Amino acid sequence: MVLSDADIKRYLAAGKIRITPSPAPEQFGSCSVDFRLGEEFSVFEYSRHPYIDLRDAGSVQDMMRSVKVTPGEPFVLQPRDFVLAITHETLELDRDLLGRLEGRSSLGRIGIIVHGTAGLFEPGWIGKATLELSNLGRMPVALYPGMRICSFTFEQLTTPAEISYREKKNNKYAGQTSPLASKLVSEVRNTPQE
Repeated sequence: MVLSDADIKRYLAAGKIRITPSPAPEQFGSCSVDFRLGEEFSVFEYSRHPYIDLRDAGSVQDMMRSVKVTPGEPFVLQPRDFVLAITHETLELDRDLLGRLEGRSSLGRIGIIVHGTAGLFEPGWIGKATLELSNLGRMPVALYPGMRICSFTFEQLTTPAEISYREKKNNKYAGQTSPLASKLVSEVRNTPQE
């Protein structure tokens, strides 16, 4: 069951969904809450690394550099570029709710994709959401920290999860406060060879 705006507000009041800072009225949709773009971005240093090897002990994060945008200044996303960004808001979910991150239609219409595949936030999630930003268009686009960048919808589980995301021993991203690169390297490195 997808929560309506009235249910989202009720769940926020009850503390089952926690969004910090609290959303402004204009951030609520009929069944969603818009999140804003944060100030920090992680960009690949293409000229220093010829490719990503998922079995290399070097961290993918080491192939990226952090860029912090000054308030009021834009981050210009070039055509065919891919960067990681972070939401301004922190999200925390109870163990009987999941969240889904969706891109905004207004941005999609100018070629900006907000996430490629990581749209599910499991029960018990806590942290800021990393955004997988791509510009599919032919023109650079200026993105401003604080602008509404994505929306979250929420679904009620039939029963609470036995083990929430933050309780999993192998959770990779719980509690993140900056755009973290893929941690798939350790998983692939430990895959048995046939």
